[in-house]
Amino acid sequence: MKVLKFGGTSVGSPKSIKEVASIVSNIEGPKIVVLSAMSQTTNVLHQITDHIGNGAFDEAKEVIAMLIARYKDVVENLFESKEYTQQASAFVEERFDFIGSYAHEGSVDVIAAIERIIVAQGEILSTNLFTMYMNEIKSDVQLLSAFDFMRIDPKGEPDAAYITESLGEIIKANATTELFVTQGYICLSHDGEIDNLKRGGSDYSASLIGAAIAAEEIQIWTDIDGMHNNDPRYVDHTFSLKEISFDEAAELAYFGAKILHPQSVIPAKEKNIPVLLKDTFHPNSAGTIIKNCKVPNGVRAIAAKDGITVLKIKSYRMLMAYGFLKNIFEVFEKYKTAIDMVTTSEVAVSITIDDTSSLEDITRELESIGSVEVDTEQSIICLAGDFSHQQRGASTAIFDSLTNIPIRMISYGGSNYNVSLVVNTEHKIEALRALNKGVFKTASV
Repeated sequence: MKVLKFGGTSVGSPKSIKEVASIVSNIEGPKIVVLSAMSQTTNVLHQITDHIGNGAFDEAKEVIAMLIARYKDVVENLFESKEYTQQASAFVEERFDFIGSYAHEGSVDVIAAIERIIVAQGEILSTNLFTMYMNEIKSDVQLLSAFDFMRIDPKGEPDAAYITESLGEIIKANATTELFVTQGYICLSHDGEIDNLKRGGSDYSASLIGAAIAAEEIQIWTDIDGMHNNDPRYVDHTFSLKEISFDEAAELAYFGAKILHPQSVIPAKEKNIPVLLKDTFHPNSAGTIIKNCKVPNGVRAIAAKDGITVLKIKSYRMLMAYGFLKNIFEVFEKYKTAIDMVTTSEVAVSITIDDTSSLEDITRELESIGSVEVDTEQSIICLAGDFSHQQRGASTAIFDSLTNIPIRMISYGGSNYNVSLVVNTEHKIEALRALNKGVFKTASV
């Protein structure tokens, strides 16, 4: 059995939904299709909950009216028959009536729980409409509610044993069904309340489902033809990689490659299930296969992550002292702020973060340890490939390419699969293009 995940842009319009239906129908064998909410829906649902949380109920109802109008237009252009048009319209109205039922004063005090319920409606809408369309074109399909098998534990982590057992029982009870459709991203909490997977969203759902059923393959369908060697938004003449290892993919995803969330494929890696990245709008493109494989020598791909803040903590008390780093890291742990990169010298430590919500408090506490410098508007550039100590020449090509670009930090040796650099964001695009030319010998303008 295969698992096929389609993102928000893939189901973002009637035309796109029909394309997804065609792709699904042309893939032989049993499969589970995992869908995200239609593009922009989740953002609008968050906007609705923000209005409700602020007591702006009229504004919430206005946004609901705008969104339901969009969905009614989708229904009118998706279905051919009067029967399914009416069925889909009734379902859409029922869902938005349900959302609107929370636009009252009593919801403000429990908005956190209500937000998870309202946001879940995006995936519920997309999967139901897609299932109705598949029924209209005479496809045998079974809609599965993610709430029947996807659950997280008290720590917010997926309950793998529960998912495996519950999903196995559902599939066994529907042994003759070739096509299942279910929601990505959403789940139940350990105490049975509506929740979500947060990190990795629908990609994470697909990977968890694939691992639970020991899938033959997991396919992630999006709006780009695989993982590229550089960022095609800024660099010309990029190309998609035919094959990449899980380790390389994780590094690139963490440091800016938007096609995947860095943690979303961990269940697939653990069960050695290949993950195929494909383009919904160019289905004949080869895409990129992610699997446990040998990493070729040198730089394979480049990604960049914006919104980085660098903190430099300097103190001569650090010289030949133990416990200094521990004291620094405890500050970040206290404020639950993740660190991306760390570099050290004899008397200073530089650290990068992308969450600045507690920056003021962190800085104040660090000043009791040493002097603190804060640089904002920085970017991390990640180069993935084989950087084991036996490889020569890769670092030379990297730094020769960046001769004219100021480098704020360098991380080299923490992983055999990653070299990371920090530059001012204003130099990011120039750096990506220079690396494309120097490392891949491809000019970019």
